Amino acid sequence: MLIPALDLINGEVVRLQQGDFARQTTYSSNPLTLVEAYEKAGAQWLHLVDLDGARDTSQRQLELLKTITANTTMNVQVGGGIRNQADLEQLYAAGVQRAVVGSVAVREPQLVQQWLQEFGPDAIVLALDVNIDSNGVAYVATHGWQETSTTTLTDLINSYLPYGLRHVLCTDISRDGMLTGTNVALYQQLKQLYPQLQLQASGGVASLDDLEALQAINCDSVILGKALLSGKFTLTEALQCWPNA
Repeated sequence: MLIPALDLINGEVVRLQQGDFARQTTYSSNPLTLVEAYEKAGAQWLHLVDLDGARDTSQRQLELLKTITANTTMNVQVGGGIRNQADLEQLYAAGVQRAVVGSVAVREPQLVQQWLQEFGPDAIVLALDVNIDSNGVAYVATHGWQETSTTTLTDLINSYLPYGLRHVLCTDISRDGMLTGTNVALYQQLKQLYPQLQLQASGGVASLDDLEALQAINCDSVILGKALLSGKFTLTEALQCWPNA
């Protein structure tokens, strides 16, 4: 499926280039207008990133998240600064269907493995953001992409499979927010290695051709952020070229 995405700072819709807060563009002061438009176009899921919560968990935009979930029939997944079980439970209580877990999945795998077993594989998405070295090896980044770990993408996924891992959102950091095209080869490799996973591709989608290329390799879902906000194509157009989305 196609999943429109909204990044939120102080109640506004923004985009960061490659996760850099110094390279921020504000697109809307009213997220609900975009939420309504995406629902009307036919989206079934919405991806929200709470960038305030990512920087400081005490600043999580909970009231805004509650307002969004209460005013849409779309299912909602939310990421940004999830560090402990209380953060998870807070989001579920706010009406969120899936929590998107990033850095903590790298730093504290045993904790997140426990969450998968406790809350179920459909309630957790692992957000694995990668930097790819000159040899083509993907290493997982943490701390809002400011640090690259020594853990490879495949090693991390393998460590979670015995605990029921089902949903993985993978971003090639070098392409995020750049509108330079998506890393089809990366997602093709992941789908070949892990056909049992529901893979969400993220980063770089700039055209309907990118969507067709991802569909051709049987990618399960695509996160659409800047391409929609900057008018590269509409969600209606995207859904038309992605049958059964």
